[in-house]
Amino acid sequence: MSTRIAVDIGGTFTDLVYFDAGSGITVQGKVPTVSAAPEEGVVAAITAHVPDDILSRSDYFLHGTTVGLNALLERRGATVGLLTTQGFRDVLEIRRGDRAEMYNLFWHQTKPLVPRRLRLEVPGRILANGTHEGRPTRESVEAALEVFRAHDVNSIAVCLINAYADPSHELEVADLLRTAGYSGGITLSHAISGEYREYERTSTAVVDAFVRGRMSDYLERLDGRLRRMGFKGQSLITRSGGGSMTFSEAKERPFETIMSGPVGGAQGASELAQILGENQIVTADVGGTSFDTALIQDGEPKVLFEGEIDNMPIQSTWVDVRSIGAGGGSVAYTDAGGFMRVGPRSAGAHPGPACYGRGATEPAVTDAAAYLGMLGPGKLASGITLDIGAAEAAVTRVANAIGQPVETSAAGILRIAASSMANAMREISVGQGLDAREMTLLPFGGAGPLMATLLADEMHMKKIIIPPFAGIFSAWGLLGADMVQSAARTVIKPFDDVVLPLVNATAFELFEAIRARRDSADDAEPSLRLDIRYTGQEHTLSVLVALQEGKISETTRDIGTRFKDEYARTFGATMNDGLELTSVRAQLKTLLPKRTLVPPESEATAQKADQIEAYSFRDSVRRSFRIIGRDQIGAGIDGPAIVTETVTTTYVDAGWHLHPGAHGEMILERSA
Repeated sequence: MSTRIAVDIGGTFTDLVYFDAGSGITVQGKVPTVSAAPEEGVVAAITAHVPDDILSRSDYFLHGTTVGLNALLERRGATVGLLTTQGFRDVLEIRRGDRAEMYNLFWHQTKPLVPRRLRLEVPGRILANGTHEGRPTRESVEAALEVFRAHDVNSIAVCLINAYADPSHELEVADLLRTAGYSGGITLSHAISGEYREYERTSTAVVDAFVRGRMSDYLERLDGRLRRMGFKGQSLITRSGGGSMTFSEAKERPFETIMSGPVGGAQGASELAQILGENQIVTADVGGTSFDTALIQDGEPKVLFEGEIDNMPIQSTWVDVRSIGAGGGSVAYTDAGGFMRVGPRSAGAHPGPACYGRGATEPAVTDAAAYLGMLGPGKLASGITLDIGAAEAAVTRVANAIGQPVETSAAGILRIAASSMANAMREISVGQGLDAREMTLLPFGGAGPLMATLLADEMHMKKIIIPPFAGIFSAWGLLGADMVQSAARTVIKPFDDVVLPLVNATAFELFEAIRARRDSADDAEPSLRLDIRYTGQEHTLSVLVALQEGKISETTRDIGTRFKDEYARTFGATMNDGLELTSVRAQLKTLLPKRTLVPPESEATAQKADQIEAYSFRDSVRRSFRIIGRDQIGAGIDGPAIVTETVTTTYVDAGWHLHPGAHGEMILERSA
């Protein structure tokens, strides 16, 4: 058992939770995010909620952040130069020749991170079988470096064709750059991706080079502040594919942290699903700025092996979290046609929604909820007291613009936001052939429990579970993020018994390469996946295989049978063609000491009133809602009711029954 602290930075709030192994107590807290300097929000959260003695004896600090993601979305990263093989200068713009929105006549492709003038070529190439045709020259590298210096390039990505098969040319180019006096960051594509597909590997290398400086600086600043505050343990950051990695490794592989922020909630949902025995869960993480949703099946989130941000592919493990710009801070407005829209623009942490009383005048989702009485009469996290008058004034602006009563407009804002969120939830459930009506909704985040019954109505779901620590659940999920390191290599061969020795040899090399990384543990648990496809197809399915002493302990026949079963489940049919191996994926997992799910301590939940007139979406009128603290629900209550706690509020509409679960969760089910 270890004492640990977790902090998750959102667009509006920074959430903190710590587990004290000595007392077995888990404590939660929430402070406004400092957008210009995210580490300041982390420091403020620790200062406000973590005693000095807890900080000094904590073994781990676990962190989830959107610093890398925001750098990409906002185009605030390094000035990158790209060195590539002759003939491949334009691979970032040629892409795959397709378009993300096939029927959108006004769609424009995302501009590449590296403009054409900074994408330069070197001679020589390596073929897919590893043979060489020529080699890079000193003159070509030095000429490119002169161009880069003239344009103040401070990070260089080197991506030469087929470097996954033989990295020698990329290593040679890096040596030539250093010999010529270049001292900035260099990203070599083979070091971050051992897979084929030149466009995807080039994109990954460029993304890594683009965010490397900003992420490294941020992690150094944060770790320095933590040390000065008295923290002596290990600093970890979550990976896009789940699990965590050390700050030092994250500075070397920042592309693995792009989705660090949203992953914590999926990890927590996975752990809770296993505890509760829930087989199919759809998460709804509603923050101030964004909405994230993931599918948890059989206690595990779905993991992809390639992600995408703003139409830029990244070859990295990736928890399948779908994100949209919708949250409590999403601003309502009227478009050019006079129709009301909600989001993706957000009021953020400063000034925040109008009801926060900080001078904002535009209506946000939280303003509509406050005006409708859904947040009750009490205080929100961070000492925020609702200004209902300011909320009404803000909603009145959009109500006048669309010519509707204020109450109707406020309800419309909530319904539009819920509809947008439900569309994202349908992508990961109905869009994959699953029946969302038979799934359980797990809402969390500051506004998740507030939106829970609205989302369940949109999805026709019958059961909702409000987890313990719902308001800071993503941070709670970080507490259980085991350390994970992975590597992959493309091996294209017919999948038969002949290939097994090659797979075992490749797996050995991958495991050794992972162990050679800084901070790799000797007692890490190995796992191996094989990417397999039917011969002649393009896309693959990844199959987990059994290992014994680092070697595959089952036959290709057994593995192939599992592939075909998964193929039939995914696509509804199988084929008669042979099977082909495309990639070998190795992973080492170092387990953190387990901590138990301990519900938060009971807190004083007295309100100024035990009833409030609030809007019922089922009945489309205001009704009397009971105000009750989460620790006072007893054996259960029937809606309409509003359940309050420190960092979130649960809105229970009429027609729902709420009762406590065995592990501190609240369960909502539709009334008979």
